[in-house]
Amino acid sequence: MRVAMYYNNSDVRIEEMPAPRIGSGEIMVKVMASGICGSDVLEWYRLRKAPLVLGHEIAGVVVETGAGVEQYQSGMRVFVSHHIPCNVCHYCLNGHHTACETLHATNYDPGGFAEYIRVPRLNVDRGVFVLPEMLSFGDAVFIEPLACVVRGQRNAGLQPGQSVLILGSGISGMLHLLLARALGAGRIVMTDVSKYRLALAREFGADATLDAREDVPGRLREINGGRLADCVIVCTGAAAAFSQALQSVDRGGTVLCFATTEPGVDIPVPINEFWRNEIRLIPSYGNSPLDATVAIELIRAGRVKVNGLITHRLSLEETGAGFRLVAAGGESMKVIIEPHVPA
Repeated sequence: MRVAMYYNNSDVRIEEMPAPRIGSGEIMVKVMASGICGSDVLEWYRLRKAPLVLGHEIAGVVVETGAGVEQYQSGMRVFVSHHIPCNVCHYCLNGHHTACETLHATNYDPGGFAEYIRVPRLNVDRGVFVLPEMLSFGDAVFIEPLACVVRGQRNAGLQPGQSVLILGSGISGMLHLLLARALGAGRIVMTDVSKYRLALAREFGADATLDAREDVPGRLREINGGRLADCVIVCTGAAAAFSQALQSVDRGGTVLCFATTEPGVDIPVPINEFWRNEIRLIPSYGNSPLDATVAIELIRAGRVKVNGLITHRLSLEETGAGFRLVAAGGESMKVIIEPHVPA
């Protein structure tokens, strides 16, 4: 079968490899759509494992089932989670599913930028979701990233009416915007350095947009009648954004670190000020099966309309061009690879 083998952001090659063979309790899925995630182009994170087949935002069709698999049949349209928790360890039992060692050790074979994937037994048990009839494969690509956003906003305790500042208007920032709006947030302000992304943010419901190079805390006070933001969500890995977030959160507010910096980057935190003003600083990584279930329902019910975020649909042969688009951060939002569509 054909795969898109990742060497670096500028070198993604179409190669041949044997189609995976499934065993007992496993299924084979024909990949119909696979989204390029912002984390796919983090070279500091990916190069150490290259070459490899990336892709973890997939939707497809079950084409083969192993012995003992009864809940799924050939022809079913599915979304498949790549990382899944054990649900029984100390971390899972305390609600920290994404800290589970099993979650970090599970994946399908190979990645989603391939014609077919083998879904291991554990993923079949708790990481495969049958798609509602009205969900297209393109919509289903958003289940994984939206599930991460669902978990992040739940951890942040975002409440109806609260003011929100989203730093970074890429795909994760846009999904945070759509979910916050669906949950009844108050005024939502977004930042970026890209005029294209800021225009899209306004189109999709941001109340105001700011160039990230402005005095964001000062402008935020003007917009919010003298107040900063109840919830600040960092959706960019730029170190300056984290410092900006700490300066932009209101008393009693929360800073959600949805993105991360490169390893080894430390951000000074004004502990005394945060202590006095009851400010929370929390991270959020990944998602759990519950979050995926919530994401599917949000998309199915039309509460979070994701389809308009798709800017590019490319064939498997064009995966390299897709990676370059996402890495450049230019005039693209969601780039989807469709492995069985001719170039």
